[in-house]
Amino acid sequence: MSARFFSPLGSDVVKAIFLVCLADGLVGISYGSLAVAGGFPLWVPLMLSLLVLAGASEFLFIAIVGGGGSPFAAAAAGLLVNARHLPFGIAVKDLVGSKGMSWLGCHIMNDESVVFGISQATHEKRKKAYWLCGAGIALFWPVSVIAGAYIGQFIPDIKAIGLDAVFPAILLALIFPALRSRRTRIPASCGALISVAAVPFVPAGMPVLFSLLGLLTWRNRK
Repeated sequence: MSARFFSPLGSDVVKAIFLVCLADGLVGISYGSLAVAGGFPLWVPLMLSLLVLAGASEFLFIAIVGGGGSPFAAAAAGLLVNARHLPFGIAVKDLVGSKGMSWLGCHIMNDESVVFGISQATHEKRKKAYWLCGAGIALFWPVSVIAGAYIGQFIPDIKAIGLDAVFPAILLALIFPALRSRRTRIPASCGALISVAAVPFVPAGMPVLFSLLGLLTWRNRK
């Protein structure tokens, strides 16, 4: 994919996508480090990063198996966490491509690529933003996992240096400008409250599904 293909997106969107991919890469370093520190050989987190490409499920998998749980239970938990991909798939069904390309388009579907995809003004921009973000994360994530596995050999406690906090911090910085609009702020605030309220009652990764209920407060006005 050439730079010319993505040029209609504008530099601000491309920069934001790059920052999110970079943040994902930093989280991938943490993931690779934690996996290797937990006794997993490098090929396990690397294969998960290539074939699953879903950070929350991958973290959950190594946490369950590393704690003595069954790999089948860990895989089932990962599927539950990724249940949010069902509504995601409906939202981006016109962005993933057709025929053979749709397989790749579905594989790179994640929270970030969906958000960038559906937030653009035209179908052309939505599709290009979706693919740029999805492909970027598909590249950054496994490379960062390898780097994390190497770096983890020299860092006694990855959490102590705060790598796990980088990703949410960058996301917050990116969404603050959008929250200036009342039309966006009300659904986002309602969704956040619903999601937080659901945390004690549902498995990790599921509260984001409940946050979609905030869209019920959406109003078609500026």
